Amino acid sequence: MRPVSAQAAGHLRAGGSSRRVIRTMIGSAAAACTFSNVSALNVSQKTSSQRTASRPPGSRLSVSKRPASLALSVAVASAAVLPALAAGPAVALPRDDKPTASATPAAPGKARNDPPPADMSKVGGDLLGQPDTQVRLGAGAPVLPKDVTGRSWIVADAESGQVLASHNAHWRLPPASTLKMLFADTVLPKFPRDQQHMVTADDLAGMGPGSSLVGVKANLSYSVHDLWLGVFLRSGNDAVHVLSSMNGGVAKTVQDMQAQADELQALDTRVVSPDGYDMPGQVSSAYDLTLFARSGLQNKDFREYCATATAKFPGPEGKDKKRDTVEIQNTNRLLTGDFGLSPYKGIAGVKNGNTTNAGSTFTGVAERDGKVLLVTVMNPASGESQAVYKEAARLLDWGFAANGKVTPVGELVPPKSATTGTGSGSAQGSAKNRTGQAAAAKGQSGGIGVALGVAGGALALVVGAIFLLNRRWPIRKR
Repeated sequence: MRPVSAQAAGHLRAGGSSRRVIRTMIGSAAAACTFSNVSALNVSQKTSSQRTASRPPGSRLSVSKRPASLALSVAVASAAVLPALAAGPAVALPRDDKPTASATPAAPGKARNDPPPADMSKVGGDLLGQPDTQVRLGAGAPVLPKDVTGRSWIVADAESGQVLASHNAHWRLPPASTLKMLFADTVLPKFPRDQQHMVTADDLAGMGPGSSLVGVKANLSYSVHDLWLGVFLRSGNDAVHVLSSMNGGVAKTVQDMQAQADELQALDTRVVSPDGYDMPGQVSSAYDLTLFARSGLQNKDFREYCATATAKFPGPEGKDKKRDTVEIQNTNRLLTGDFGLSPYKGIAGVKNGNTTNAGSTFTGVAERDGKVLLVTVMNPASGESQAVYKEAARLLDWGFAANGKVTPVGELVPPKSATTGTGSGSAQGSAKNRTGQAAAAKGQSGGIGVALGVAGGALALVVGAIFLLNRRWPIRKR
């Protein structure tokens, strides 16, 4: 990464200390994190008021009918200093925010007139298994934004696991490259980041036509760190296939990923390809993708990679056998911004995708005023530019505004192996013991601290922030 500029460093030093200091309080139930809102571009924040409606506590809105006026902040995310948006990558590379070729024209859920199933999974709560929008607005809670067209979406509190609102949360749909979150959660802990690997032609075999690529070449050596940058920033299927080969092959990696999905109670997910490329029968759900993000964010390397805006990637060998580097940019447009889209205030990852069958998919994590939210949007019907990002931003805005004003409609369940005291990883067991778990959590000396690494493309300094994912199950040291 490029070193931070003197001007950017000045911006980071300026202003009130309460907005500049990252407070790390592991072991305290009051743990919080504070992100800077200062941009290296020195642009002012723009906010908009959100229309709210007062509804009786506990009331449930089936489908929102009132628009909510929401705007994206132009401040960069998470104290990361992003490069000027006009500056593109040094070398043109395929983008993952454009559809790849379709391998299954009639994939499940692709047809716009295909309704959600009536009997979806109830993992995390009965309401999450019901079709259409599920939300319980309390007094003073803002209505959901009207212009959200995703076929499936979810907004959840990353700390408590409470699902604030959802829409067809368990609808099994093609996931596109958001499935790479499960790939990373499964494979990333297995290899040290400085390990070198000489790529062979066999490592790169079997990629689907039109795959997004970072530019990995056979007969050249790459570090594991380089390969993961290729996975997260460019959504490179070539990097995924190399790492899968290191893991024992694609078939074994698919098997490992399925086992990890089952461990996380992501029961809507069927893995066929490790890179999320359209394959017959490959499905996931907004609920499951959110579980993958939440689990992956416990790994510091995962957090670093998904929050990196730009980085240097090894290029091919020249005539003198020397290798230059090329600059690659993250295709997560809420992190880097794009034409007509500003970086989202507080964003710190996670993963986007786009294929013919899946349409656009996105899972993101963001922090504002000490609250950390996860959002997933799958396959928006809107024709607006950058629809999946804009709809995710609207839902995040709503979630932050609705904090403390809604009754949860469900929860993100812990992994099967987590010590919850239930003796079972089932959703029913979790529900029955929810009260006991909450009481046990209150008796603990503190929550589970997870450092959310924030890295910007022009920022050499990585600012660490801490948030609590779930006080009811322990972090796995990875």
